Amino acid sequence: MKRFLNLVLVCALLLPAGSALGEIAADPPTQAGAGSSLAGISVQRETLENGMRVVLNVNHTVPTVAVAIYYDVGSRNEEQGRSGFAHLFEHMMFQGSANVDKGEHFSLIMNRGGSMNGTTGEDRTNYFETLPSNELALGLFLEADRMRSLRITQENFDNQRATVIEERRQRIDNQPYAPSMLRINELAYGSYWPYAHSTIGEVQDLENAPLEAVRQFHDAYYAPNNAVLSISGDFEPAAAMALVRQYFGSIPRHDVPAYEPPALAPQTAERRETLHDPLAELPAFHIAYHIPPARSADHYALELLTIILGDGESSRLYQKLVKEQELCQDVQVSTDDRRGPDLFSFWGLMARGHQPAEAQAVIFAELDRIAQRGITPRELQKAKNRMNSAFVFGLQSNLQRARNLAEFEMYFGDAALLRAELLRYTQVSADDVKRVAGQYFAASNRTVLDVVPGPTDGAEAGAAGEHHFHMPESSTTEGGLR
Repeated sequence: MKRFLNLVLVCALLLPAGSALGEIAADPPTQAGAGSSLAGISVQRETLENGMRVVLNVNHTVPTVAVAIYYDVGSRNEEQGRSGFAHLFEHMMFQGSANVDKGEHFSLIMNRGGSMNGTTGEDRTNYFETLPSNELALGLFLEADRMRSLRITQENFDNQRATVIEERRQRIDNQPYAPSMLRINELAYGSYWPYAHSTIGEVQDLENAPLEAVRQFHDAYYAPNNAVLSISGDFEPAAAMALVRQYFGSIPRHDVPAYEPPALAPQTAERRETLHDPLAELPAFHIAYHIPPARSADHYALELLTIILGDGESSRLYQKLVKEQELCQDVQVSTDDRRGPDLFSFWGLMARGHQPAEAQAVIFAELDRIAQRGITPRELQKAKNRMNSAFVFGLQSNLQRARNLAEFEMYFGDAALLRAELLRYTQVSADDVKRVAGQYFAASNRTVLDVVPGPTDGAEAGAAGEHHFHMPESSTTEGGLR
C-alpha cells in the first residue's frame, strides 16, 4: 500500500500544470474504468543476449523520455558485518566511469533540462533519469558506461564512505524517533537478517570495510543479467532497442550469487519493548504484525484494510484516536510491501498528557471489532476508490511508469502484470477483509515498541539502549524518511 499512495505526491511534484495522463486518462478511477484504462498501457519486453531484460512503454503525450535501471540487489543481499554496501554503491555509481568524469553524470543530465536520482531499498537498487525525448541516447550511454566501467578507486571509496556516514549522522542519529524506525524491524524480524538490519548501514561496518570487499560486492551484483532497463515516454521502440543493443549489448554477463534467505522464525508470543529517545518531545509507538509478501492473495485485502483504518480524517483510527478521544496527534497504518515476509505497521504520535497504552487499547479493540463484525459496504468502496485513484494518478508521469514497470519485471517476472493489478483490489470482498483481520492480528503475532522521551535509564540500558535506524529507502539526492 505504501508504494502506491506515495506515488500521488511524487507525480504532483514531477508533472507540470495541465499535464495529461495520456493512455490511461480516458477513464475515471472507478472500479471498472481504472482497470480497463491500465490495460491500455503499452508494454514491450525484450531480453538481450547478455541476459539484461528491457521493458518499453511508449507514450507520446509529452516530449520526454524516462530511463530507469533496476539492479536486483538491496540490503537484503548484504552479509552480516558488511551492511550498507548496497546503499554505498548508490553513491559510488555517480563517481565516474571510463568515459564520464566524477560528477559529470549530474551535469550532463541537468544541462539538457533533465533530472535524475537513485535510491536503495531492501529489495533493489535503482537509478533513473528523465530527459527530453531527443536525449534518450545520452541516458542510455551514461547508464551503460557505469555498468561496464565504474571507477572503484580508494579515493572514491573513502570519499563516499565518509558521505554515507555523515548522512546517517544527520538524518538518523540526530533525528527524533528515527532510532525507533530501526528497532521495530529488529524486534519484529529478529534473526531474519535480510529485513532486520539497516539499509543505510552501520557505521562500524562501513569503517571496517576494505576496498577489495567493496569491489567484490560490485562485481557480484552489477551485471546486465542482474538488471532490468525500463524506458517510458516519447520514443520509437525499434530505434530505442537499437540504442540499447549498441550501448549495453557487449557488456559481459557473469554469475550472480543466488539469494537464499533464512527461514523467518515463527512468532509465538507478543514482543514488547520500550525505547528511550532523548530527542523526542512526546511519547510514540510502533505496532507490527507479520503478513505475507506483496502481491500474495491476502495482501490485497490487508492493503485495503490499511485505508479503512488509517487513511485520511474519515478513517476509523483517525476518528477515534485523534478527533473523538484526542489521544494521538497522528496515526498512520501501512503495509511495508516487501518482496519477502512483510509487516502490517502502525505508527502513532501521542497527544500531550497521554501514553501509548491508551491508543494501543483502541487499536486492538478496533481490529477485534472488524474480525468479529466486518466492515461496511461504504468503507470497502471508499477504500477501493482511494486505491484506484492513487494507482492511476501514480502512473501519470513517464518516470513513474518506467519505475513501476521495471519493479514488476524484476520482482514478479513480467512487467505486463502491472496492467491487471487494480483488478486484484476490485475483487476483494468485505468477507476477505473480515477474514484477514481475524487471521493476522493475534496478540502472539504482534510486536510493540513504545517510544518514551528522555535518556535511557540504567535499568533499561541493556535492552533498549543499543539501536540503529532502518531506512526503508535511501536516496542519493532526495533525503528523508519515506
